[in-house]
Amino acid sequence: METLPEILVFEILSRVDDSAAVACCRAAWKTFNTLSPGLHSINLQWPLSGCIESRSRVSNASSSSQITSPLKTIFLNLLSNLTVVESVRIGVKNQPRDLLHVDVEDKANDLHLTDWDFIMEWLPRVSGSLKTLSISDFWAQSFHRRSNVLFLVSAYCHNLVELEVKNAWLSVDNLNQMLMVTSLTLESMRLNDKELTQLNKSFPNLQVFNLIDVRGFKLPKIHLLHLKTCHWTITDAPPFINVIAPNLITLRIECKKRAAIRVEAPLLTHFHLSIPHADPLLLRRYGSIKTAWIEASLIYPLLAQLRYTDTLDHLTLDSLGLIRGPFGIFKFTLQNLINIFPNMTSLCFRSRAWSAFQTRASIFGIGMEGLKTFCGYLMIVDLSSTLYSVAYVLDQCYNLVDVSLLIHRNVSSNVSKDFMRTCMLRWPKLNWRWGTWEEGKEDSWISDEDLMQISSYKKPELRCVKKQRR
Repeated sequence: METLPEILVFEILSRVDDSAAVACCRAAWKTFNTLSPGLHSINLQWPLSGCIESRSRVSNASSSSQITSPLKTIFLNLLSNLTVVESVRIGVKNQPRDLLHVDVEDKANDLHLTDWDFIMEWLPRVSGSLKTLSISDFWAQSFHRRSNVLFLVSAYCHNLVELEVKNAWLSVDNLNQMLMVTSLTLESMRLNDKELTQLNKSFPNLQVFNLIDVRGFKLPKIHLLHLKTCHWTITDAPPFINVIAPNLITLRIECKKRAAIRVEAPLLTHFHLSIPHADPLLLRRYGSIKTAWIEASLIYPLLAQLRYTDTLDHLTLDSLGLIRGPFGIFKFTLQNLINIFPNMTSLCFRSRAWSAFQTRASIFGIGMEGLKTFCGYLMIVDLSSTLYSVAYVLDQCYNLVDVSLLIHRNVSSNVSKDFMRTCMLRWPKLNWRWGTWEEGKEDSWISDEDLMQISSYKKPELRCVKKQRR
């Protein structure tokens, strides 16, 4: 190792993303320690388990305020050895999601990373070259302490391009305009900007804006002229949200509670909408939408608000739950989808939307000649019923080429194999892709070799009524 050229050693060191590992390398090898000041970034993500262990060792502390954590010390030490700093990422990771926004107060400040005094210890020194800044605070210490970290960033970091802050209570008082910032992410926090007026004014050149579980809104409005990508997850319940972005291309809105939505985005191309009910959705000058993901309790009333959208190519439908009672009359058919999206070539039914479709197969209309690709997430509670529903779709979509079906992991392998074999024998001209799915986990796909083994073993085909084409 000692014979390696310094340029190669520096290349190795620069590829180590974890700054805690970099600190270990510096301690273990003199060459690493000599070259480390040339690094331009620091990434220190402290595991919550490590914080708890370090606190447990402090047995002689008379109060919680005397608890110390090595996180801030290690961070300041690492930073002091760097000459030019372009990226800083510091945070407490592995915080349980169910504890965020729960008022479990921790009076210590050893993990309070948006604290004024801590920020002032290092930010002014590195601000001139800083382009990326990410801080993930510790919610138990930050939720009851309003932070002015945004003011400090606006005062010092004039070349910053990307800013991310998580798990904090932020003030927007006295902010300067941050003209260089093009990407802003605020996640799991309280924000003292009820209408987003100050953020719109302070970050006028944003191209990427992520608001994930940010609370404290009253009548929020995103009004950004250069915005291209936006992800907005709304947990509390403002009655009305507004997005005005003339250059917006990708928009994802997730509402956990009811809210009216107004969007004015003439260039909008990719639209992902998840809302609990068919609340008022006003799309004005919404451009040429090509990809849409619609997730709602009442799918069709929401689709109907999109009216005639002849530019859409790919549609994914998911349901937030089956509606019973008088609201169950809102049913959608293949004919409905044709009327709203006449040029659609790709359709995907996620698991809950597919379950709703199975119970309504008999009312579906006829014919989707333009559809080339279909994907479905299946439960297979009843094998014959599921096969009938699949047949109803495949026999009506005359020009299908590619079909992907995913079966829930809890379905027995014998049932799954019988179902796959039957489908491949019945529609041999289709290109089949098979997989498994489960809520909260990634989909997995079956290899071509395994599919060949499944299809080579022939069993009697399951019988179902096949509708004659008109």
